[in-house]
This record gives sequence, C-alpha cells and structure tokens, in this order.
Amino acid sequence: MIFYDCSTAPSPKRARMFIAEKGLDIETREVSIAGGDQLKPDFLAINPFATVPVLVAEDGTAFTENTGIAAYLEAAFPEPPLLGTTPAEKGLVATWNTICELHGGMPISEALRNGNPHMAGRALTGQRDVEQIPQLAERGLARIDDFYTLLENRLQQSEWIATDSFTMADITAFVFVSFTRVVKKSIPEGNVATFDWFGRMKSRPSASL
Repeated sequence: MIFYDCSTAPSPKRARMFIAEKGLDIETREVSIAGGDQLKPDFLAINPFATVPVLVAEDGTAFTENTGIAAYLEAAFPEPPLLGTTPAEKGLVATWNTICELHGGMPISEALRNGNPHMAGRALTGQRDVEQIPQLAERGLARIDDFYTLLENRLQQSEWIATDSFTMADITAFVFVSFTRVVKKSIPEGNVATFDWFGRMKSRPSASL
C-alpha cells in the first residue's frame, strides 16, 4: 500500500491518525499542496480530483476519500475496531462522522478558503480555479460557533462523539477542532465537556502525527 499525505492539511491528518490507531506501517509519499503537487500530471493520474489523502491498495485501487480509506482499512485490519462493532454502533459512527464533516469541516473550509487572501482564486479544492465569496467566509465563522455548541451538547451526553468508545468520529471531530485555529477560532471557555474530550484526544499518540 502507498499513502499520499500532506503534513500541513487537516484531511490527510484524519487518515494518518486512523492508520496509526490501527497500528499500521504504510509507505508514505508527501504531496505538497503549497507547492502545487496535487495539480501535477503524475498525481492527477492517481487522483483526478486533485485532493489528498489517497490510499493506493496493493491491487492498485485508489481510495480518495477518508471514509473510503477507513472502510477499506477496517475491513482489511478489523482490530482495533474504529467504525463500530454492532449495527447500531456502525450507524452511529457513520452518522456522527458525517455530522462533523458537514457542520465542522465544511464551515472551516468556507471561512478559510473564502477569507484568506493567500487562497484567492482557490476557494474550492480540485483542478478548477474558483473565486472567493466573502459572505461565505462570514457564514463559515458563524457555523463554526454552532459546531462548538453541537459538540458540547453531544459530549455532555456521551464520553465520546459517536458511541461509548473511541471511534473514527472522534478523529474527525478532533482534527477539525484543532484546525479552527487557522480562522482564529477555538473551543469556547465554558465548553467543559469539549475541553475534557479534547484533552483525552490530545493525549493519544496518534494526535501528534
């Protein structure tokens, strides 16, 4: 297997953490987004969507999304389980992972890509250049506040994001919470349950990768 990574981007970090939590040692190749490596012909031949992460299996199959990478690795290496074990757990992990992507990852992307002058003309990932929309940056910042409220409410009811144990949903939420710093956001002071969860996440070896 070959894992195409970018050490500075949040999406590949999700896959890195998942791989580490599985205890796997996979050949890694760095793709510099800042250097435009994702737009070069050799990488586009692997992933025409021009995004990272990508996991290429031994048979040459390329998985270009975190959910696909996780599903493949969970099936190939079931221990420890990170996507749930019972039907209910699997459903909850998929549900909360998607919630964190839609209500956490997307607002951060909106705020960063539409508000950072260094990303002018690159408001969306992929091969096409897309101009920024300042109103989307403002909306993204407001939605991040809502995401923090959502997380706090959930973590007051559950020790972990999706189930009563650590799962991929926690990885997704942790990476996005960590990445809100790029738009000058952080966990609100009064969100005690979120701070407790975040501290437990930071203590995991995979969090430092």
